[in-house]
Order: sequence, then C-alpha cells, then structure tokens
Amino acid sequence: MADEEADEAPAVELGEGESVEGAPLARVASRLTWPQEKSSILKKEGDAVIRTPSGPQTLEDVLADVDETYFDTRQTFVNDVQDVVGRGPVATE
Repeated sequence: MADEEADEAPAVELGEGESVEGAPLARVASRLTWPQEKSSILKKEGDAVIRTPSGPQTLEDVLADVDETYFDTRQTFVNDVQDVVGRGPVATE
C-alpha cells in the first residue's frame, strides 16, 4: 500500500513563478537556541536574508528596529521581528 501512495502526485502543486528570495523567519529562528541576546543573534545570523511582506531584508537591518536586547523564547523573537516587518503574505513577484 505504501508503494502505491509513493507513486501518486504531490498533494500540493508548486507554482511556476519566480522563487521568493530569502529564508522564512521560522527557519532562521530554528537554527538558534533560546534564550539569546540580540548581539549573539547578529553574530550568528545577522547576514541572513529573511522573507518579509515588503521584500527580502537582512536580519541585521530588521533587528536594528527592534528595541529588545534579550529574547527569552523563540516565539518572543519571532513576534518582535514580525512587529517590525509585518505579518502579511510574502509577495511572489
């Protein structure tokens, strides 16, 4: 039965447009352990380009607008970054 399922087409078809530049914020956040200081995040992932509703941005540029200097959890970090960049869909074109 498992072999038959493997031969089926994927459940979600991928679009044929241009790929979106940058990494999802969740992927960048998952590469870190928590808690983290802002300075540590900048050293480790500051040059990472993340996807935002207004286009790709470096994490360093985004964190410059975040007032917090210490993130106790991954969710705190994600929420603070999303407060700066927004929570809308990422443009594909």
